[in-house]
Parts: sequence; C-alpha cells; structure tokens
Amino acid sequence: MAGGSIPHFQNDAGHAVIEIGVKEFMCVGATPPFDHPHVFLDMGADSEKVCPYCSTLYRFNASLKANETRPENCLYKIQAA
Repeated sequence: MAGGSIPHFQNDAGHAVIEIGVKEFMCVGATPPFDHPHVFLDMGADSEKVCPYCSTLYRFNASLKANETRPENCLYKIQAA
C-alpha cells in the first residue's frame, strides 16, 4: 500500500475468520489494553494469512474496501494522543 496508510484490524469478538479488502495490514489482537504486539502481515500472492499472535485467520475479499471488514467492526481506529 505504498503512498497510503496501513489499515489496522482487531478481533475483540474472537471471530475465527475476518474478511478484509487489503493484503497488507496490521493485526493488533484486541483493543487495548488487551492487544498484542501490533504485527505487520502481508498475504503476498496468497488470499489468507494467520496472525502468529492471536491465530485470527484473515481472508482477502476483493469486494471490500480497505476500511471494511466482514464481520463488521473489526477495523481498529488508532486513538489520537
């Protein structure tokens, strides 16, 4: 995603699979203070990637925008300091 920001995703509800509209992203686990190290993940040529910290399976869905997830509400919004 050169020239743009990397979206961050969280999994507060413990979903087994989260569909996302990007292949490069950050997983934060759950929202703070229950997050794990914010890890950069890149699917490359694949269409799925498992977070090594929380085991969430992220699946690429080309019909979603970069800030959309299925199920909804898994986009992590970075809080301003």
